[in-house]
Amino acid sequence: MIKKLRKNVILAIIVSAVIYLALTIYADYDSVLKAFEVFPFYILPLVLLFAFGNYSVRFLKWHYYLRKLNVQISVKDSFHIFMSGLIMSVTPGKFGEVMKSYLVKFNTGEAVSRTIPVMIVERITDFYSLLIIALLGAFYFDYGKAVIIVVTLFFVLLTIVINQKRLSLKIIYSMEKIRFLKKYVENFRTAYESAYTLLKIKPLYEMTLLSVIAWSLECFAFYLILVNFNLNVSVPWSLFIYAFATIIGSITLLPAGLGVTDGSLTYFIYNISKQMNVAVASTLITRLSTLWFAVLIGIFSLWLYKKKNAEILDFTEERKNP
Repeated sequence: MIKKLRKNVILAIIVSAVIYLALTIYADYDSVLKAFEVFPFYILPLVLLFAFGNYSVRFLKWHYYLRKLNVQISVKDSFHIFMSGLIMSVTPGKFGEVMKSYLVKFNTGEAVSRTIPVMIVERITDFYSLLIIALLGAFYFDYGKAVIIVVTLFFVLLTIVINQKRLSLKIIYSMEKIRFLKKYVENFRTAYESAYTLLKIKPLYEMTLLSVIAWSLECFAFYLILVNFNLNVSVPWSLFIYAFATIIGSITLLPAGLGVTDGSLTYFIYNISKQMNVAVASTLITRLSTLWFAVLIGIFSLWLYKKKNAEILDFTEERKNP
């Protein structure tokens, strides 16, 4: 798994480099360099602090969900596992975050099928929070309402279906009629029971609010970058654009929305600045300060955890026995 993870990260870096190079060439390399000269890099630690605040608040949600499922794990180990999962930001749809469940199993013995729903519900509440931020902006700025409404309806419908226990279990047990799925039915049922517990109204409401706080911090980091490029933007506009671009990138299921999120940010920044070099430069700093900063934290956290627990280098047996 670690080897495959390394390949995914390297591939994502290469793809990102190509995308950023293409944007830079399109905007004119020399003019992009001049745009960087305007940016006061001494405020970068503050930008990174807000981005890290996003991860830290989302960790509280992750740990809350583990406790909600009565998973006995220390805060320290839980924190290391969550932060290690940030490296999976560059996997398609963040599906690679299933690694966190294997690390939890290694640490506690809990079945992978029991904790995988934590990642699913994390994504659902992340989407809800981004949709709340984007929906307010979509109506205020009169842009992208149809997209936001359709995505919102999809997640509302998904939540309703998961909360219909009789219907959901009926669907799961109907899989026994399918030969290659039959042996996984109990795992699906276990996973569903966890998802059902985590998506009840109270935890859904509380963790969505927590997610709004988390993502607002990262959106504000985006705002700080823009104003320090001397762009005349408001906080509400910055929150809306960052949330909207993140949603658009996420629904493509591309690794970290590569290309789509970057292109969307560049497009919106150019529309307000009419300076392609500034649009590209601010997008590059934004993605380095959010996406790639997260990946760097993930690599460091996984290294620390691996150093303490050398056995996690191979998850083969756990994968065979979820």
